Amino acid sequence: MIGKDTALAASYLQQGKLVAIPTETVYGLAARIDIDASVLSIFEAKNRPAFDPLIVHIADPSWLGPLVLDIPEAAKQLMDKAWPGPVTLLFKKSELVSDLVTSGNDTVAIRMPNHPLTLETLRLLGRPVAAPSANPFGYVSPTQAAHVEKQLGDRVSYILDGGESGVGLESTIVSFVEARPIVLRLGGMSLEELETLLGEAPEVNIATHSNPKAPGQLDTHYATGIPLIHASDIRRLASELKGQKLALLSFEESYSDLPWINSEVLSKEGDMKAAAQSLFAAMRRLDEGEADFILAEVFPETGLGRAINDRLQRASHRK
Repeated sequence: MIGKDTALAASYLQQGKLVAIPTETVYGLAARIDIDASVLSIFEAKNRPAFDPLIVHIADPSWLGPLVLDIPEAAKQLMDKAWPGPVTLLFKKSELVSDLVTSGNDTVAIRMPNHPLTLETLRLLGRPVAAPSANPFGYVSPTQAAHVEKQLGDRVSYILDGGESGVGLESTIVSFVEARPIVLRLGGMSLEELETLLGEAPEVNIATHSNPKAPGQLDTHYATGIPLIHASDIRRLASELKGQKLALLSFEESYSDLPWINSEVLSKEGDMKAAAQSLFAAMRRLDEGEADFILAEVFPETGLGRAINDRLQRASHRK
């Protein structure tokens, strides 16, 4: 069931059921963090491995205190300036946060999403929820309610329709467990924005893991069904794959001299934010086509381009 009824969404969550919620990044699959059976149902619905931790969503910064052991001053500064928004903060967790949410880690990832329907739903519920992306594990993240319905519709009690996600990339994750902030996942807030808000350049540690300490660190993720290849030289790769049916995913160039059967140019104007917003929906459309391979070009390594490249590399058929 799809709708805009926040009271109904909160009621389903209160009962311990799953609800898909819109955020500015992507749609999330939400459940109460204080009911273990509900948390487990997230993993079951997504076929998500239990070792991949979840992000907790809150409606107000005042909800954070009971969930964590300590809030460093740098974290308070970032929260004041960036919440609600596309940035998740990692802290040492309190005993109130179940080990199921954190996959046994002693840290918890928390954010305040910037979407009015979801914030209203959380306020009506009066408690935090865990909410990874609302898609089968490993596939492209959803940015529209229809994406959720198509893939998880029979496993979700309600899909709260908040329109298309405005950012289109998962949140940036910043750890405040160590002495200084460390970026663990690139996402909807760029490194340049973070540096401005923090007053210093954060350390970056975008390692991939088979046993992650924070969400979004698995080495393979966001994959399409049709093999996607992330490459810096599209023309050379197309030549190597001559005779195959090829689809294109690019930033602003159409490569119109090559025989694509489908193509998605994310921003002919060269607008990186527009490209990020369109990325996952474009990947889904290409995946519904008849290509043998999707060729995705390497984006400029500035701003949100870094996060786009991160997603495409994790989705890539060739590592």
